[in-house]
Amino acid sequence: MRAIQASFEDAPSICDAKLAVPSELPSLSIVIPAYNEAARIPHSLEAIGNHVRQNTDADFELIVVDDGSSDGTVEVVERSLPKTANLHSRIIRYAPNRGKGYAVRQGLLAARAPVALFSDADLSTPITELPKLVNLIYDGSCDVAFGSRALDRRLIETRQPFYRDRAGRAFNAALRLATGLPFHDTQCGFKAFRMAACRQILESSTVDGFGFDVELLFVAYRAGLRLQEVPVRWHHEEGSKVRLSRDGPRMLADIFTVRRQMWAGHYDFAMTAALRERKLGPALSIRHALR
Repeated sequence: MRAIQASFEDAPSICDAKLAVPSELPSLSIVIPAYNEAARIPHSLEAIGNHVRQNTDADFELIVVDDGSSDGTVEVVERSLPKTANLHSRIIRYAPNRGKGYAVRQGLLAARAPVALFSDADLSTPITELPKLVNLIYDGSCDVAFGSRALDRRLIETRQPFYRDRAGRAFNAALRLATGLPFHDTQCGFKAFRMAACRQILESSTVDGFGFDVELLFVAYRAGLRLQEVPVRWHHEEGSKVRLSRDGPRMLADIFTVRRQMWAGHYDFAMTAALRERKLGPALSIRHALR
């Protein structure tokens, strides 16, 4: 496999960063979960189409997962899908609403590329940050790369309200105490996966709500996969579906559910499969996934 010529760190700026896609690899999959996003998603789809058209000649796929929307999201997406030659788009839809975790899982498991990234529908992390994560997987540095708002807060362009920021920090402190995960921000909606290593973990996951990130990272970490937290640009967008009074307790409950399932051996098969895949080595595994 042809080596990556330049990592993200070598790029002159975030906006100028090019996605280093080896010619032997098929497309990157971009997954967008959407629930009642008719008002915001057209701009996001346009931004994704522009970024792919301007930054790579490789074939990409875009998967929008409609999570049982009731506001015409599907019709809006069908009208707004990018008309970009090397971006092949499709929609997965189902009803009723199942939760963000379920939507992300369906999109990732439907992805055909060896590397898949999911992003929030509002692109609160700009799609131009994509090379920061994906290139780390392509060059063999990690199996999972995920955006972080906590590692470099100078990259936060528009801050969320004070109470949400404090609640997020408290949740992460509780998370680290309960799981032993050494990361500073598990909830940023911008994560990339080497699918050969992570597919079994995704198939074994059970959390359908907003705590799904914790489950994926916790199981991947315990399986011995290489995880890397990456500082990314981020801006607060109004219209978040997370309600602290409702979803905060649910997310904490999800943490303890995942812990109980870990102790009960629910993830053992997936972790063994992930570790076996990890030992093959990322270059060998990606090459094998293309056959």
